[in-house]
Amino acid sequence: MPARTCRRIILRDRPAAGITTTTFTTETVPRPIPADGEALIEVFWLGIDATQRTWLNPGPTYIHPVDIGAVMRGSGVGRVVESRNPELPEGQWVYGELGWQEYAIARTGGLFGVNPVPPGIEPRHTLTVFGVSGLTAYIGVTEVLRVAETDAVLVTGAAGSVGSLAGQIARLAGARVIGTAGSDHKTGWVRDTARFDACLNYRTDDIRAGLRDFAPDGLTAVFDNIGGALLEQALDNLAVHARIALCGSLSSGYTADGYGTGPANYMQLAFRRARMEGFLFFDHAALFPSALTRLAGWVATGELRWAEDIVDGLENAPAALQRLFDGANLGKQLVRVRPVE
Repeated sequence: MPARTCRRIILRDRPAAGITTTTFTTETVPRPIPADGEALIEVFWLGIDATQRTWLNPGPTYIHPVDIGAVMRGSGVGRVVESRNPELPEGQWVYGELGWQEYAIARTGGLFGVNPVPPGIEPRHTLTVFGVSGLTAYIGVTEVLRVAETDAVLVTGAAGSVGSLAGQIARLAGARVIGTAGSDHKTGWVRDTARFDACLNYRTDDIRAGLRDFAPDGLTAVFDNIGGALLEQALDNLAVHARIALCGSLSSGYTADGYGTGPANYMQLAFRRARMEGFLFFDHAALFPSALTRLAGWVATGELRWAEDIVDGLENAPAALQRLFDGANLGKQLVRVRPVE
């Protein structure tokens, strides 16, 4: 039987910089009761994404901020334990926006709603390769960059959940792919497990020299998750008519001060007649069925690999989010709220 109470993580204070012990608080409330058309979801997994840090700032981005005193927004996976919705029967695994809490009330449908986990898929994989990470990587590579076998591709943040998949998808398109990551352990994983052609340690390697050696005629495509100095170094080694997909700016910390400054050498875009485009995966919802079919095919044949970095305990979700900005994670950051029987 589900517990009669529900712990949840509440936003207490908007952080100026990194997440601290005062940013969130944990509260215990009575377990919610579903109304007609609703179901009670027992949450097992939370997906932690860097974009969640932007929701803690006072100003809107592509979505409104989390309100002070509200449950922290976030994706999750859970199981229906009580239902008044025939589309969500008891025992059904679901994924969607469940929030940082032990139990969530859910309705079906919609991009930001709750949906059943398809048969044959491990539920938590809807937070990784079959979720935001996989769809973002696929759309960025195939639709924004339109990578082909003639391309020399750079992926910054190559050991992260999106970057690691983006590089592999580009390689599966026939391109040569180089990544950047922040430790020798990560660069080794990117080369040996994700099977990039090369990977540079941005803390210790000469990035400009490494990019010149990899692509002496210039990079033709860049999938950027980091921004800052790495983006500038990429701009200095572009081929004519190169394409850049802006996915993130993790180096900025996504603090209230902003999301990074424009590259000082942005005129390289003009000199190289290059295109730089930002994108969000949910603008391409019509492509989700075909994208998921392609991803599932690569997973089934072992051609697509990913890592999961798991932190245990709902109370550790804030620290798990900060891990992304400390460079502590390898692959997708997950929080295991409770063991799966």
